[in-house]
Amino acid sequence: MQDLFSALCLVAVLEGLFLFAAPLAWKRMAARLLELPAAALRQSGAVVLALGLAALWWLRH
Repeated sequence: MQDLFSALCLVAVLEGLFLFAAPLAWKRMAARLLELPAAALRQSGAVVLALGLAALWWLRH
């Protein structure tokens, strides 16, 4: 459970870092995401999820 909380904290740090370092670029990216169809966002999410799980499995084994 401690690993889960550590991972969530790291996600918060990275999100905050992007917003702090490049807020205008982040806003442009968010505007572009709003223009994409839901299916494209779902596919992108699935790819990122699969890559994240594969990387986690690789690091743990």
